[in-house]
Amino acid sequence: MPEPRVPPNQTVTRLFPVLHFGPVPRVALDRWRFRVFGLVRRPLEFSWEEMLQLRPKTVRADIHCVTGWSKLDTEWEGIDPQAVLEVAEPLPEARYVMVHGMNQFTANLELDDILAPDTVLAHRFAGAPLAAEHGGPMRLVVPHRYFWKSAKWVTGFELMAEDRPGFWEERGYHLRGDPWQEERYW
Repeated sequence: MPEPRVPPNQTVTRLFPVLHFGPVPRVALDRWRFRVFGLVRRPLEFSWEEMLQLRPKTVRADIHCVTGWSKLDTEWEGIDPQAVLEVAEPLPEARYVMVHGMNQFTANLELDDILAPDTVLAHRFAGAPLAAEHGGPMRLVVPHRYFWKSAKWVTGFELMAEDRPGFWEERGYHLRGDPWQEERYW
């Protein structure tokens, strides 16, 4: 019997709902920056053009929102997060990443989540540039976690030794967000 594709208590949609807190930020690509800091040997700041020079990655994955919808067979193109971290060189004690985004958004993840084969720093969705409403110019996509962990409008990775809650986790969402375990809220 094949593995199920839809976690418990999720409903498949063909739509791509737009959910976020606050206004949709807009940034000119010549002003966009991505920082890598914290427990790294080489703190870095990438421009848009510098990010696009890093190893590309395409991911086809099912995504699952904590609100109960799942979208199957999504296709994302972008940058391999591992390529970003290879340049920054995480220190051995780095175990967690706080993903930073515009509007002071943060999402906590384990370093292994960032390095997973299905994770991508996406700037294209379904063959087109990623719309601002869906996190453009760049968002993190972590398909094996609920979609709030796939931070929109990303601006950096902060590497940490200890976990700490991000924006939604401070408001009662689960620290890990595994859709197969229904880790929705505390």
